[in-house]
Amino acid sequence: MKLLVTGVEGYIGCLLAPMLQARGHDVVGLDTGYYRDGWMFSDRALVPGFPRTINRDIREIAPDDLRGMDAVVHMAELSNDPLGENDPDLTYLINHRASVRLAELAREAGVKRFVYTSSCSVYGLSDGREAMTEASPTNPQTAYAKCKTLVERDVMAMASRDFSPTFLRNATAYGASPRMRFDIVLNNLCGIAATTGKIAMTSDGTPWRPLVHLLDICEAIACTIEAPLDAVHAEIFNVGHDADNYQVREIAQIVAQAYPGCELSFGPPGGDNRSYRVSFAKIRQQLPGFQCRWDARQGARQLHDVFERIGLDASVFDARPFTRLKQIKYLLSSGQVDERLFWRY
Repeated sequence: MKLLVTGVEGYIGCLLAPMLQARGHDVVGLDTGYYRDGWMFSDRALVPGFPRTINRDIREIAPDDLRGMDAVVHMAELSNDPLGENDPDLTYLINHRASVRLAELAREAGVKRFVYTSSCSVYGLSDGREAMTEASPTNPQTAYAKCKTLVERDVMAMASRDFSPTFLRNATAYGASPRMRFDIVLNNLCGIAATTGKIAMTSDGTPWRPLVHLLDICEAIACTIEAPLDAVHAEIFNVGHDADNYQVREIAQIVAQAYPGCELSFGPPGGDNRSYRVSFAKIRQQLPGFQCRWDARQGARQLHDVFERIGLDASVFDARPFTRLKQIKYLLSSGQVDERLFWRY
């Protein structure tokens, strides 16, 4: 198929596009380039090649960008809760309004499939005793998560015989990528352990988080694109596997074990009330060909090996391109983007 992948230069997108090309698809990428400064390492096994990429903001996508495409994979949004909370109104304009407009343009252009990368953060807050399923009520706690629920609602309403959306609610991603991110929990803890030799938690780590390796997210997207339409039409899938539901303190313990000699300590109960366990039974049973191949322990070891190979130090770990909010604040303060995050030059 001919595919348009938005966010192709991001943490996940830079691995997804080569994977889709290797599976025989004709991939065109689209990215605004906010994080182009961040390329932490090279690995031809992970990124054997890169597709032709349109350098454009998703708010400026034109109908001609979509004509002839068989499917759109949409990942290009302001990603994660701290960045979303930095300017909630702008987050709604980009993550909600622009994403829905993209789906509308895709439908008008005759694109058959639309794969939207949502998030398990839509579940927001629960007591952790019951795993949340795709039928569970959502309870988003942040602008980022609220926008995910709004896009799901509005794009789901477009589903028809000629337009088939699928919504992938990814667990919190982890794992090595050349476009690395250190603002997600397992990656952040691995970076701290690698550069300081100790993890001093500021909370007791009791909240629950589901995790998923970014290569398993890529696999879920590929399987969705390649599945029979009746298996994925207007469906929501939680992406991950049941064994990767952890309390944050357990994630810290897994990371500490991957870094021999790492000191680990915990603090008092924290102020972050987001906590949820998630069931991944549906994707395991209903998405043809999909299975997770990674778990958090493998991911922590992978990061340990990569960081050791490249000699990760504090200057790289703290570098702005690898933390979403730092990079956006830099682009604003340096005048490269305006207050609406459009490029000035």
